[in-house]
Amino acid sequence: MSLINKEVADFTVQAYQNGEFKEITKKDILGKWNVFFFYPADFTFVCPTELEDLANSYDKFKAIHCEVYSVSCDTHFVHKAWHDSSKSIEKVTYPMIGDPVAILARDFDVYIESAGLAERGTFVVNPEGKIVAYEVNAGNVGRNADELLRKVEASQFVAEHGDQVCPAKWQPGAETLKPSFDLVGAI
Repeated sequence: MSLINKEVADFTVQAYQNGEFKEITKKDILGKWNVFFFYPADFTFVCPTELEDLANSYDKFKAIHCEVYSVSCDTHFVHKAWHDSSKSIEKVTYPMIGDPVAILARDFDVYIESAGLAERGTFVVNPEGKIVAYEVNAGNVGRNADELLRKVEASQFVAEHGDQVCPAKWQPGAETLKPSFDLVGAI
């Protein structure tokens, strides 16, 4: 079952960001673009490469008015410990959400019950709190922040210009397509 246009359920979670613990709620995500970047666990192998890649691009996401939230089923205390002990993770300045009871992981349908971990899932959420793009990768396949940024930019463009669509490899400023029929109605 597709999660496209699914509204994120109400939630309240704890996060670690810039040396502080903070509460994040659904209210915090409304009115702006958001990325929820789920990963299996802190202190692992692929995850720090992804979170560092995302940290290196965080300013680009902020420039397009998009907040980034990394999420694992660890606690926010574990996120702090990882941040304090890893050269890669110390670069992270976006909120690192702790989801130890899998409130978000279950809502985004990435929770692995038997392992108590989240799948490697990436979700673009629009200002209304609805999922507009997502992908879930196998645990041993890392993701690319540049491609994620492109997907957010394309989602923003389509939201603003509803009569146009973005072709493969579209970049901001490139030509778009204008279907001669209602694409949403055709699906």
